[in-house]
Amino acid sequence: MKRSIYFVIAILLLFLSLLISISVGAVNIPLQEIVATFTGGGDETHRTIILNLRLPRVISSAVVGMGLSVAGTFFQALLRNPMADPYVLGISSGAALGATLAIILGFGLISLSFMAFFLALVVVVFVYLVAKTGSRISINTMLLAGIAISSLISAIISLLMLLNHEELTKIYFWTMGGFNLTNWQKVIYSSPIIIISTLIMYVFSRDLNAILTGEEIAEHLGVNTELVKRTILILASLVTATCVSIGGVIGFVGLIVPHISRLIIGPDNRVLVPFSALTGAIFLNLADTLARVILRPAEIPIGIITAAFGGPFFLYLLVKNKRKIKGM
Repeated sequence: MKRSIYFVIAILLLFLSLLISISVGAVNIPLQEIVATFTGGGDETHRTIILNLRLPRVISSAVVGMGLSVAGTFFQALLRNPMADPYVLGISSGAALGATLAIILGFGLISLSFMAFFLALVVVVFVYLVAKTGSRISINTMLLAGIAISSLISAIISLLMLLNHEELTKIYFWTMGGFNLTNWQKVIYSSPIIIISTLIMYVFSRDLNAILTGEEIAEHLGVNTELVKRTILILASLVTATCVSIGGVIGFVGLIVPHISRLIIGPDNRVLVPFSALTGAIFLNLADTLARVILRPAEIPIGIITAAFGGPFFLYLLVKNKRKIKGM
């Protein structure tokens, strides 16, 4: 009963955050105009702003927030590391390199998203192959490979930025994240990938609960642990790569939202995953709204907003874990 109340509150908050996000910005739109627009009427200017600019942006931020949060939930459980987030395998670095190359070569918006998506997946495949031994996957090797490839790619991006001063601002703003370039085309190609992959991962929530008790115990219960790990790693990486390709590198969402959700709803992944999805959509939607209104009519990168919340929370986790280690 208590969990049901939490879900109802989360759904209502998501709906409210969507309304607020559509309403505020460089031009404030009253609620009656939003209702009129969705019922076929309304002022033509407001109608254009809502349907062509704000609605695709609101949908993108909600879907990306959901995707990063769910991917973070699965990565933290699978890697058994509370500090893990969707970018832990070098996904963000690969996407950033793809976007940097696209910007330097003068590619269009869709080509930039594709390059970011493609190189993110290339990095994931490389890390996966490095960590694979026979039919088994070494989680520790995967983490180390992710860290190593991230460092290498970061050095390459820094060199490219040094050699291309004229594109420095564009690269910087993309790597800080944002939805100011979002359109319906991006929404249409990205949302199905994120939503379908998330739903497939959710099917493995019960198996993941069993794995958390120990892989040997899970295998005795009939869980194919290697299949579950492989499927979750591939799908979570696919979700993350898609999110990064449309919103840039948005940090901390996949780190703090699963923790907050776990504190509210509990550790059972069958409940935690959908609740994290709702909470992530709310969080990123509100963060995007703040990014638009704090310095309006100018806009700041959404990564600054998420870092402002995520940085202190990350320090809190470090201190908390340090105390746990001391008490052992």
